[in-house]
Amino acid sequence: MPIISFPHDLSDLPVLPEIPASVIASGAPVHRGVDLLEVPALGLTAGIWACTAWTAQMGPYSVDEFMIVLEGAVTIRLESGAEITVSAGQSFFLPKGLVCAWHQTGNIKKVYVIFEQGAAGTLEGVDHDGSGLVIDPALPLAPSVGPGADILIGAAPEQQAVEVYEDATGQFSVGLWQSTPYNRKPVRFERYELMHLLSGSVTLTETGQKPRTFTAGETFLVPLGAEVDWVSTEDVRKIYCSVTPAAG
Repeated sequence: MPIISFPHDLSDLPVLPEIPASVIASGAPVHRGVDLLEVPALGLTAGIWACTAWTAQMGPYSVDEFMIVLEGAVTIRLESGAEITVSAGQSFFLPKGLVCAWHQTGNIKKVYVIFEQGAAGTLEGVDHDGSGLVIDPALPLAPSVGPGADILIGAAPEQQAVEVYEDATGQFSVGLWQSTPYNRKPVRFERYELMHLLSGSVTLTETGQKPRTFTAGETFLVPLGAEVDWVSTEDVRKIYCSVTPAAG
């Protein structure tokens, strides 16, 4: 499976089946979308979705979902009464089991990664004021382990990261990562990873494929099993959402 690009200007999305009336608190939503990745055995899907104004019934969120808002805005209403609004250009996630309602006053379009098979994780403060749901691109990072010398071509990079959320099974995670420039040989990805570049650029080449360059503002997904190298000539900072299937 090749690297998947998520074009933010994708239009003419197909109309999806009606949202069940039992889910709707108000509005008559019409939603459109396309799955760019489907892994039914994992309950994993990723793609682009758009919808007209509506409000969902309050209830536990049934999946782990990471989202990048491309157009419009959504307000997440929490059981505590707190509300948090996410607007175009921002990224956020909703953990499985979070009691909340989805509220739109206008149209929205988003990139999404949905994982159904995880288990509710813990996130301090989310049930009270929504802090931590929206990913702050400027969050401080801590040093992280970089690639081994055996796969590096040239000098070792300095890398930093922070994990913002992980489900209780350890399969679904969201965070920030950055690195100084480096060149790495192809390695097999042991996870599905969506990357949204905040700054910098990177050129990736899958074994047997042509090089592909991604720059700041772009979103792409490297699938499990892909053999991919890494070439960056400038610092790179990204938001990531990864799904690592449980062993066995």
